[in-house]
Amino acid sequence: MAESRPQNPLIVFFRLSHPLFVLGGILVYALGAGVADYLGTTINWSAYLLGQVWVSALQLGAAYLYEYYEALAAARDPFHESPTGDNGRVGSARQPVTLLGAVAFFLTLAATLTAVMLTELSLGPATLAVISLLTLGAVAFSVPPVRLAFSGYGELAVAILFANLVPAFAFLLQTGDLHRLLAMSTFPLTALSLALALAYELADYASDLKRSRRTLMVRLGWQRGMVLHNSLILGAFLLLGLALTFGLPLGIALPAFLPLPLGVLQIWQMRRISDGAKPNWRALRLTAVVIFATTAYLLTLAFWTR
Repeated sequence: MAESRPQNPLIVFFRLSHPLFVLGGILVYALGAGVADYLGTTINWSAYLLGQVWVSALQLGAAYLYEYYEALAAARDPFHESPTGDNGRVGSARQPVTLLGAVAFFLTLAATLTAVMLTELSLGPATLAVISLLTLGAVAFSVPPVRLAFSGYGELAVAILFANLVPAFAFLLQTGDLHRLLAMSTFPLTALSLALALAYELADYASDLKRSRRTLMVRLGWQRGMVLHNSLILGAFLLLGLALTFGLPLGIALPAFLPLPLGVLQIWQMRRISDGAKPNWRALRLTAVVIFATTAYLLTLAFWTR
């Protein structure tokens, strides 16, 4: 059998950047600023852009940091298989030294932007706390000995950082204080983000189990993991309904219920897999992404246009 040829380094780097995750960061960041705009705050676009570039730089730095440690594992074990589907034979783009250079660049950019924000903006204690938590979380996800990625708790940490703290950061840059509307609109997204992670991990369950990757799905077991996934989707829309009773405007919440039929479809797909049907992993993952993305987009659009 002929040895597989190395892939184009640019294509590899693009994939290792987790572009959907970065685009999601742009979306949930816009949600946080949209809540501020809805509440009557005049948007400081310089602060908005500084914060957005900081978030993206931190996301990319964290993504490459994770891949750096995966590349080290691949260098030690030729049969090591990364969750991104690479086995170490993807050319120079996945060499540890190359990835470490990317880590250094993006984390240095994030540090530089932090210094600029400290100098140019009035950052209160809450904003500084969120910046610290986002930075610590991004590092702790990948770096031993903590390495939340394979602790069984990393998915929850990422869901909170991504769906709660990134919008909170955008909101705090504009207002300096938190508001209950922010929590009402982001906690449903936290549930959907965690459900998305479980949907992706189910497809890799056998491989993760074989290689002792202690993901949340492995920690729970596939049966309980699937039940949790379905409960999180239902819980997300129940949280939206509950938020209505606590003051989330109907005009904001109602559009966010449009993806509910997709949520029901996703639960149905999970139930069929649980009953032994042949899984369509691509459809399962795509539906999970679309549910989260459309819910976040509809909330963001509602806040910006009301």
